[in-house]
Amino acid sequence: MPHVLEATGPAVLGLPWGELVIGIVCFAILVFVLQKFAWPMFEKAYAARTEAIEGGIAKAEQAQAEAAAALERYNQQLAGAREEAAKIREEARVQAQSIHDDLVAKARAETERIAAAGQAQLDAQRAQIVAELRGDLGRTAVELAGKIVGESLEDEVRQRRTVDRFLAELES
Repeated sequence: MPHVLEATGPAVLGLPWGELVIGIVCFAILVFVLQKFAWPMFEKAYAARTEAIEGGIAKAEQAQAEAAAALERYNQQLAGAREEAAKIREEARVQAQSIHDDLVAKARAETERIAAAGQAQLDAQRAQIVAELRGDLGRTAVELAGKIVGESLEDEVRQRRTVDRFLAELES
């Protein structure tokens, strides 16, 4: 048998030409089948995986952007709430000051009214007491003057003149 192998031709790389051709043909068929069926499936799987990863990254970036926007809205709402609270506090302070001022004004007005009423009452009582005293003093003065002078001062006009003169002398 060794003669048969030698008869077909010289060996390339230590392999006979026939086996080399069959190996190349089988390799070409294998490459063709892999290119036609396997590589497109690998490419599809690779593209799907790449798309899933990129989609996940995009979703993560979108979620991060939404979270940042939500945080910004929250911070704006918080700042707005703080401003509103400060405004409410200021309005309450102003309103409390206004109520305080109104109460103080009402208290002063009431105090002045009570003082004026008291003063008016005192003036009325004083006038009444002065009138009563004048009458009493006048009668007493007329009686005394009548006893001193020795004549009756029963005349009303004369009696008044005497009382008024006497009181004027007392006041001065």
